[in-house]
Amino acid sequence: MAKGTFRFYEELNDFLPRHLKKVDIETETIGKRSIKETIKGFGVPPSTVDLVLVNGQPVDFDYIFKHGDRVSVYPVFEKLNIRNVSLLRKLPLRRVRFIADVDLHEMVQLMRMLGFDTTFNVNYRVPDIVETSGKENRIILTKQKDLLKSDSVTHAVQVCSGPATKQVCHLMDDLDIEDRVNPFSRCIRCNTRLEHLQTNAILDRISPETDRIFEKYLHCRSCRKDDRQNRSRQLEVDIIRLYV
Repeated sequence: MAKGTFRFYEELNDFLPRHLKKVDIETETIGKRSIKETIKGFGVPPSTVDLVLVNGQPVDFDYIFKHGDRVSVYPVFEKLNIRNVSLLRKLPLRRVRFIADVDLHEMVQLMRMLGFDTTFNVNYRVPDIVETSGKENRIILTKQKDLLKSDSVTHAVQVCSGPATKQVCHLMDDLDIEDRVNPFSRCIRCNTRLEHLQTNAILDRISPETDRIFEKYLHCRSCRKDDRQNRSRQLEVDIIRLYV
């Protein structure tokens, strides 16, 4: 039998019952039990954990909890520079590529409009999302806690409830990725990078009035559709709201 103390930090407390939030938790285990198993026993998905310190030293998920250990469990550290600390993942989360769950369609459109590589397919099931995330090193965006708890998930973010603009703002703040914004560089329909077109190449497809108003045009080779630099009034408003 091993007795020790656990402490969970920041948003990891969202997975804990009220009486265990933001306090030292006296823990007792029987037999050899890994840190990963113990963390899961508290209801905290390992996919949301990026650093575990035991008695002040970083350990991996396979570390066996010992008598007298004090364990500190931290969430993803996108905002902090911890290059010299041993993380639990082999791949850094700063590879900003995403795959979104099927109920995040509006959020996906805004993410793509801001220039973030975001895969989305309404026909994807949970296994498809997890598999694509692993193969393409994509961070999963989801509101499903059960998906976060999957042993196969290594990179995931729980999306807050509310309108898409709020979800995107919350994500950008959590991951500190404002400097990665590249507006109107991706097709909001298929995620393909847009290509610039010369006006004289599409004069036969636009009206003289349009030619007077707009100077820049973008083309999605995959969708074979042309898009003005500013796509629609509503989406322009959404983008503005992100920075107000």
